[in-house]
This record gives sequence, C-alpha cells and structure tokens, in this order.
Amino acid sequence: MKNILMLLLLAMLFSSRVIAVPYDHIHLAAPNALDAVNWYVKHFGGEAGRFLRAGDGSEYAIDRVYYDDISVIFFEREPTGGSVGTGVDHFGFSMSNVEEVVASVVADGGTQLGDFVEFRGMQIAFVEDPWGTKIELINDPELRGMHHLHLSSPDPEATLQWYGDNFGGESAQFAGALPGLHYGNIWLLVARAAATPVPTEGRSFDHLGWNFQDLDASAETLKANGVVFSMDPRPFRGIRISFAEGPDGVRIELVEKPDI
Repeated sequence: MKNILMLLLLAMLFSSRVIAVPYDHIHLAAPNALDAVNWYVKHFGGEAGRFLRAGDGSEYAIDRVYYDDISVIFFEREPTGGSVGTGVDHFGFSMSNVEEVVASVVADGGTQLGDFVEFRGMQIAFVEDPWGTKIELINDPELRGMHHLHLSSPDPEATLQWYGDNFGGESAQFAGALPGLHYGNIWLLVARAAATPVPTEGRSFDHLGWNFQDLDASAETLKANGVVFSMDPRPFRGIRISFAEGPDGVRIELVEKPDI
C-alpha cells in the first residue's frame, strides 16, 4: 500500500508543470515604427500604444500594438533579413475571416505565402508583412487574437523542454496534434528545421519576451539552470531588462515592470 501511494505521489509531481512565466512581447523591426503599428492595427486589430501604456502627453512615441497583455513592439531600423530561416519562423493570429484578411494584407504591401489549407477543421494561411516577418492566420475559435509563436529547431523536443524548464507553461497538444507549451494567452510550438537556424538578432523578428516579477532573482535561477545571458539585469526607463540566449539562436528579453 505504501509503495502504491508513493507511485501516485510521484506521478502527480511529474505530471505537474512549473507555473508559466507571463509571456510579454514580440519585438520586430521596421524602418518606421508608426507605419508598422498602423499596418498591424489595420489588419490584425489590437491597440496602438506607447511604452508602459503611457498617455498622449508622454515623451514616448507610439511604437507598439497591444493585444491584451501581449505587445508587438517595433525597433525603428531596417532588418537584416526576414524571420524565415531563424529560430523563430513565424507567429500567428486567430481570426474568423482568414481569406478576407489575406486579401487585405496582399493589397497593402504584404505577401501571401502558399495556398489556403485546412488543419483539424481550421482554415490556415501564411502571409509575410512588408518588413519580412512571416505570420500565420488561423481560424481557431478556442483562442482569438494573438495565437502562437512557432519556433524552428533541429531538435523540437529538446527545444520545447528547454522553454518549459525555464519559462514554465502547460505541456499540451495543440488541436490534439502538435506538442507545445500553453501560456494561457499564447501557444509556443516548435517545428523541425531543415537547416541550422540563423540567429534572430537584427532580423525582422528580433526576439521573444517574458515578464518576471523579480528579475534579479530569476536571472540567478536561470543561470544556475545553464541559461546564458548576453546582458545582465539593468534599469531601463523605469523598468528592469536583461537578455538571454535561447536554443537555435533565439534572442530572449526578460523584463520586470512596476505594478501599474
């Protein structure tokens, strides 16, 4: 009886996941941030905004789009290349009018990549924004708006394990078919890369971003777990930020924001 109870306890422990670190932002690059913000709002919705959701009188320019708690932020610079071929192949939005959005994107400087397809009863299409970032459009009624991050790796299983070990998330099967991590408001999925991915830094999709309550303590924990930091935690505009290196050349920003 004691052995049975012990086995049940171990099963409960190993089936549970670390609580997910809140996913915070996607950082893209475009020559003109305001133009990119307006383009994304026009085609994918969201709310144009400023750093820390500052008001109109702020010193900060409009350089991001808020999709609830996740933001798409733009570096104002010419990207060195697109997202395809890096460790972050694309990210995705869920909407009911996929064909209509694709037509609107193509008419406004974007590009359709391939044909419309069906996956588990959901219509899917791929487009590329005018600055080189690949975007998936999917009609998933279970999660609307910002939908997923799709990474690229020669070893998808190990990459998923790395993100789960360091950023938590619920290990689950998207649509009952694709292994991933669910952060409540976004999925993280990993596809098998045909070639070694190039680093994301400088490309149209520069980095991923997670939000930590205590960045200094979390950075020490992550370092003890083998995570390599390219920039240690430091103050920036009233918040704290740092950068770490993910698998397959993916740049990752870790932020700590004040309670506002």
